[in-house]
Amino acid sequence: MSLIRVSNLTFAYDGSYDPIFEKVSFHIDTDWKLGLTGRNGRGKTTFLQLLLGKYEYGGTISAQVDFDYFPFEVEDEEANTVDVVEGIVPDCLHWQLVRELTMLGMSEEALYRPFRSLSNGERTKVLLAALFLKEDRFLLIDEPTNHLDGKARKLVSDYLRSKSGFILVSHDRAFLDNCVDHMMSINKSGIDIRRGTFSDWWEDKKKQDQFELDENEKLRKEMKRLSEAAKRTSDWSHEVEKTKNGTRNSGSKVDKGYIGHKAAKMMKRSKSMEQRRQTAIDETAKLLKNIETSDSLKMLQLAYHQSRLVELDRVSVFYGEQPACEEVGFTIERGERVALAGPNGSGKSSVLKLICGEPIRYTGTFRKGSQLKVSYVPQDTSHLQGDLSDYAAAYGIDESLFKSILRKLDFSRTQFEKDMSAFSGGQKKKVLIARSLCENAHLHVWDEPLNFVDILSRMQIEELLLDYSPTLLFVEHDSEFGRRIATKVVEL
Repeated sequence: MSLIRVSNLTFAYDGSYDPIFEKVSFHIDTDWKLGLTGRNGRGKTTFLQLLLGKYEYGGTISAQVDFDYFPFEVEDEEANTVDVVEGIVPDCLHWQLVRELTMLGMSEEALYRPFRSLSNGERTKVLLAALFLKEDRFLLIDEPTNHLDGKARKLVSDYLRSKSGFILVSHDRAFLDNCVDHMMSINKSGIDIRRGTFSDWWEDKKKQDQFELDENEKLRKEMKRLSEAAKRTSDWSHEVEKTKNGTRNSGSKVDKGYIGHKAAKMMKRSKSMEQRRQTAIDETAKLLKNIETSDSLKMLQLAYHQSRLVELDRVSVFYGEQPACEEVGFTIERGERVALAGPNGSGKSSVLKLICGEPIRYTGTFRKGSQLKVSYVPQDTSHLQGDLSDYAAAYGIDESLFKSILRKLDFSRTQFEKDMSAFSGGQKKKVLIARSLCENAHLHVWDEPLNFVDILSRMQIEELLLDYSPTLLFVEHDSEFGRRIATKVVEL
């Protein structure tokens, strides 16, 4: 066991006036299985890059271990997988590598295939196995779940649970709960580390947030009461002071010393109340700094004139001569939220593209309602570039509504001035989701919409779908999202 000590860490990107981190201090035990969470753009990947020494920063980071980052860059993807692994871990023993791959549900045969031929999920498993073979390393694992189906996520999560000494960035709640023992959250004002799973951290956060909201309301009421009382006391003091120059009703002279003493006493009381009010103001300033706003989202969906929107009966979809999927059959009824499930490579995206009207060869019976309008969110975000206003205009959506949704998904106003190509992966996904929510459609089709999207935004999107009950067909490997949202599951 050793400690990674971070002291007064301060960092901002060149040309930015807003620091990502400002004088934050904490320590990390190298035996921890540490989950890392935070809204998109808060600096999760940036923090990992700082640990790796990629940027100059203020403060100090001290550690007695070396760091390795996942995903590891593979220079020659044409090489056999075993050669790629030996390039990462030159002194690894073959039996140890086979053992690690077996734990991840992969056969030894995969080692003798070109790395390029492996699926994204297989690549994830191979690189994780290789990195955990290194000794005296603290691993920085950045969003490993984005290319994993449900079964693979469970295998990788169980694998990580058997290990220690890593930071894991993931937005999959069930995945985190299964394999971490500490949580680190990058908040609006600093970094917080707590023992436990994501669910433990989330319950603690909700309790802390509610305590601060209640305390803030109590202090505000006290401030108002003290302000009104101080004003009354001050007014009384001035009125009493005025009587020093008058006479009593009986005609006798007033006791100026007594009245002056009484006025001074009232004024002192007034000042005491003002000091207490200022103390309350100072206390409120310490609260609510890390309350995350998650305003309710809105969406548009047109009513369709028929109850059935889509029907597939023994449909096989082809790419070239090879079937992407075979004998698929299901229906989409109005108001259903249909989850299309199955392992990677089972043809889920192909079915979605067919329903969205792409020219894909198929056999079997495929019926889609006449004049059915579909809003599609693809997996790929690489095409996003240019200005958000131009993007809204190109899709014919209301720009103010579009940007309002992005604001609620934690976009700052400065993001609106940037080119979309500079957005993080999660921010690009939010652009696609916000556009879809603004489109006039009868059916929304979303293909892995939550890749890279932070957990709080996922929860907002869940609440939106539960509130509006749109007709939705989606592929999503976040098991918690599927459990809450799907009214029907179609397994390929």
